[in-house]
Amino acid sequence: MILFIILDVFYSLTDVSYWGMVPAISEDSHARGILTALGSFAGTTGWNGLAIVVVPITTYFTFIATGKHTQGPQGWLAFAVIVGIVAVISALFVAFGTSEKHNAIREAAKQKTTIKGVFMGIIKNDQIMWVSLGYLLYSLANVITNGVLFYLFKFVIGKPGEFWIAGAVATVIGFVTSPLYPILNRFIPRKVLFALGQCSMILAYIIFIVAQTNLTLLIIGLVLFNINFAQLVTVLSMTDAIEYGQLKNGNRNEAVVLAVRPMIDKMTGAFSNGVVGAIALVAGMTGSATAADMTASNIHTFELAAFYLPLACAILSLLVFTFKVTITEKKHAEIVEELQAKLATGEAADVAVTPASDILTTEILAPVSGQPLALADVKSAAQPQGLPGVGFAIRPSDGRLYAPFDGTIRFTFSTKHVLGIVSADGLETIIHVGIGTVNLRGAGFTTYCQDGQVVHAGDLLMTFDRDLIKQSGYDDVVVTFFTQPGRVTAHTEDWSTEVQHGQSVMKVTFK
Repeated sequence: MILFIILDVFYSLTDVSYWGMVPAISEDSHARGILTALGSFAGTTGWNGLAIVVVPITTYFTFIATGKHTQGPQGWLAFAVIVGIVAVISALFVAFGTSEKHNAIREAAKQKTTIKGVFMGIIKNDQIMWVSLGYLLYSLANVITNGVLFYLFKFVIGKPGEFWIAGAVATVIGFVTSPLYPILNRFIPRKVLFALGQCSMILAYIIFIVAQTNLTLLIIGLVLFNINFAQLVTVLSMTDAIEYGQLKNGNRNEAVVLAVRPMIDKMTGAFSNGVVGAIALVAGMTGSATAADMTASNIHTFELAAFYLPLACAILSLLVFTFKVTITEKKHAEIVEELQAKLATGEAADVAVTPASDILTTEILAPVSGQPLALADVKSAAQPQGLPGVGFAIRPSDGRLYAPFDGTIRFTFSTKHVLGIVSADGLETIIHVGIGTVNLRGAGFTTYCQDGQVVHAGDLLMTFDRDLIKQSGYDDVVVTFFTQPGRVTAHTEDWSTEVQHGQSVMKVTFK
C-alpha cells in the first residue's frame, strides 16, 4: 500500500509537469492545440497498448521461469521492470528533448491559483459546476469499467489471454473518434455528440450485463463503450464557461478551467482504485482463484459493482448534460456578443480608475493596415445604427494585427477573435476582429499573446484569415474601443483614407 501511494504521488507530479510543458514550449494557441492533441493521442495509445501486451508479457516470462503457461509473480516482476525501463527512457526523452522558452510571456504570467481558488471558481460559475459534475459521473463510469475488464476476461469469461482484445478495440476506436470529432461538430452540436456518446456507453453496459460469456457480444459492447466524446466536449464547454462567468459575475480565471478536469481525473482515478479492489475482494477474484471457482453469487456481485454502478453514473451524466448544461455553441456566441456590448459601454469594466486629478494621454497606433472608420459607420443587422462606445474601426487590407501601444494583455477569448489590452498608463482597450466572427470559434485565427503578457507597440498579436471570414458570411472589420468611456475626457482622430499599422490614428485623454 505504501509503495502504491508513493507511485501514485510521483505519477501525479509527472503528469502535471508533463502537461505544464505545453505553455512553456509555445505561445501559439494553434501550436498548443496540436501539442495537446498529440500528447493525448500518444497517452491513449500507450494506455490501451498496455492492455494489449500485459497478458502476453506476464505469461511469457512466467513460462520462462516456471515452465507453466500462466501469470505468476515472475511474469509480473518482469512486466514491472519493463514498464520501469520504458518510463525512465520516456522521461529522459522529455527532459532532454524539449526546450522551455524563457521570455517575457512566461515572466509576465505570475498569477497563481490555490486549491481554494479552484473550488471558489467552480462554485461561482454554475456552468463549470454542472459540466464538472457531468464529467465526474462519466469519468467514474469509465475508469471503474476499464479497471475491471481484466477481471471480466479472467474470472467471468475464463479467457485471460484474450484480454488484449479490450486494448486493441479501444486503440482502434480512439484512432477513429479523435479526428472524427471536429468533422462531426461542424454539423452536430457538441451536446448532441456528448449525448450520443453517453447513449452508446449505456447500450454497452446493457450488452455487458446480458452478454455473460459471449465474446462476440462483448467485443460489440467494447466498441460502443469507447465511442465517446466526453473529454473533448468537457474541455470545450468549460472553456466557453469562462466568458459565461465573466458576464455573470465579472470573474475570469482561466487557471481554474485548466485545473478542474485533471483534478476530476485524479479524484475518479483514486476512487476507482478502491472500487476495483473492493470488487475483486467481495467477488472472490483474488489469489489463485480461477473462472472455475466463480459461483453465480460471485458473478452477480461482480456485475452489480462493475456494470450496474457505472451504468447509473453514465445515465446521470447524460441527464446532467442534457438538462443542466446550457453552454452551447450558439449560447456562447450570444454571451460573447453581450459581453462585448457591455465592455463597449463600460458596464463590464473592472480596472481601477486613476484619481480624477491625474489627466493622462495615450497615443493609439493603428493595429492593422487599411481604411479607418468611425464606430458609428460600422453597421450590421444587430447594430443598424452603428457601434456604440468610444473608439474607431479599420477595414483591414491584410490579416495581421499588432499592439497599438505599450501595455499588458488583459485577456483573450477562447474564440480568439477578440483580446483585451491595457496601456502602460491604464487605458483599457478591446480589439475585436470582425462582426459575427465569434461563430467561427477560433477557425482562421492564430494568436501570439497570452493573458498577462507585456507587449510593446508594434508587436504582432494575431493573424486572421480574411478570406475565411468573408466566405463564412462575416465582416472582417477590426474594431478598437475603450471599455471605460466615462474616463475619456477627449479624443482626437488623426487619419486619412488609408493607414498603415503602427501609424498614429488617435490621441485619447482620460482621467
